[in-house]
Amino acid sequence: MSFHYGKTSQARLDTCHPLLQKLFNSLIKDYDVSIICGHRTEEEQNQAIKDGASKTPYPKSKHNQMPSIGIDAALYPIKWEDVGRHYMFVGIVRERARQLGINIRCGADWDSDFATNDQTFHDLVHFELVL
Repeated sequence: MSFHYGKTSQARLDTCHPLLQKLFNSLIKDYDVSIICGHRTEEEQNQAIKDGASKTPYPKSKHNQMPSIGIDAALYPIKWEDVGRHYMFVGIVRERARQLGINIRCGADWDSDFATNDQTFHDLVHFELVL
């Protein structure tokens, strides 16, 4: 079975670095994926902080570069409360990135960082290029 991005997800993906586009265009062939966020303007970044979706001030977020080297994505339909499903998708994305030779980090990398002792902020849907 092959899936495709809707107009909104495709528009968000189009704001991302070509390597992220390559990775997520590969994933959509096998999984129904929603692109939640690609590039963020200063106003959008400030709103993301206000909404609790980010802790990184503009212009330091990976989403603030153009093209964006950060992307937020999840399996569709998005089930925010299903942490196990998000971790499963992280594994899928990591493996596909490895297969394609694309170096990434995931929000799960710092989500499990108990050194920060911040168990209230989860960013399992975040993926970024390591350039």
